[in-house]
Amino acid sequence: MLWQQQLNAVELGWDFYLPVAIFVIMCVLAIPVWAAIGSAAIAMLVLSGALPLSLVGESLFDGIDAFALTAIPLFILTGDVLVRTGLSRKFLDVAEALTCWTKGGFGSATVLVCGMFSAISGSDAAGAAAVGRMTIDRLVESGYPRPYACALVAAGACTGILIPPSIAYIILGLVLGISASTLFLAAIIPGLAILLSILITNIIVNRIHSYEGGEPMSFGEWAANLGQTLKHGWYAFLVPGIIFYGIFSGRLTPTEAGATAVVVTIILGFVLRTLTLADFPSMLVSSAKVNGVILPIIAFSLPLAQALAILGVPQGFVAAATSVSENPAILILMMIVILIAAGCVMETTPNIVILAPILKPLADDIGMNEIQFCIMMVTTLGVGFITPPLGLNLFVVSGITGESILKIAARAVPFVFFMLIVVLFIAFVPAISTTLLPEIYQ
Repeated sequence: MLWQQQLNAVELGWDFYLPVAIFVIMCVLAIPVWAAIGSAAIAMLVLSGALPLSLVGESLFDGIDAFALTAIPLFILTGDVLVRTGLSRKFLDVAEALTCWTKGGFGSATVLVCGMFSAISGSDAAGAAAVGRMTIDRLVESGYPRPYACALVAAGACTGILIPPSIAYIILGLVLGISASTLFLAAIIPGLAILLSILITNIIVNRIHSYEGGEPMSFGEWAANLGQTLKHGWYAFLVPGIIFYGIFSGRLTPTEAGATAVVVTIILGFVLRTLTLADFPSMLVSSAKVNGVILPIIAFSLPLAQALAILGVPQGFVAAATSVSENPAILILMMIVILIAAGCVMETTPNIVILAPILKPLADDIGMNEIQFCIMMVTTLGVGFITPPLGLNLFVVSGITGESILKIAARAVPFVFFMLIVVLFIAFVPAISTTLLPEIYQ
């Protein structure tokens, strides 16, 4: 076939195919992703001669020696402190107060609190675990079937990498040389659009099945209840407020905003007496474990991306893809399918570091705006997190509830459908990603 001829024209040999085989085999054997990527990266670098073995260690450390990456452990720690201080429950109280006027209010509140948590932690898995523990039992008590409640939380938690500040955009900016602050600004409208699509899906499903009973509040009751809730929980919003104002006003870099958020959250915990010095060891260990999963993946993925570039894999992929079709719409749909499939089976970090350098040349070839490409990539990977049957968020909520993954996956299908509609709009309407940006990016 023509596409195979184009790919073979790059003259890929065992220095490419053997490391790829090693990576696949190690993943099938359930070996940690960072180890699989590391083995493939080292094998590719050594076999191709792209980098002397003596310099591999130096290359690994150079990959993570970036100031921007400091923001990742800071946002992770902020999310952990929020949970331990109980401030995350204030988000739930406010979200419930905002939505209690309508039928299906607690389901909508669950989605909103996922978005609120996402605006701080920047991680979908952390959001799924934290929000799931707070809401799934209450959703079931409100009348939702447990598998659907799990699917609702899994879908809402997808916003963890979509609503800024997001760890995914920090990593993508590092890989492609784009400012993380610019990507954060571009992601606001798409992230809110995904959140809205999940809300609409839940409302429609609730109307069809009448899961959540009870009578909605009158406007007066709703306003009074919201006022009381904000009076007792307004201080929780200092943290996302500082992050958003600091980053989007240009006064703080994402790293500085993350550091400020950690300090403010800890101070609030001490003032409210929900945090003590005895909590610090376990809190720091918990955050370090999460960070310890992400950084090794980045360290090994960057040299792997360099080896792929030296071997000409991105150029070969562009040639192969354009030989199948030169229609930009077809090529965009092809990228979406690849990203959803990748999002199903692997975490965001390796997907971004490996796939971004391969797919970005194709996006450039068809004239796609680079910011639009970045937003489309991360958003599509987010959809992959709940795409049956292998979506990673499905496994997270299954792990904390014991519910069958297949049952949760079946209930997640409506959310996937509506989120894909948003992805298609992002992919074909550049203004969704670039409206809030300076003219230079449009």
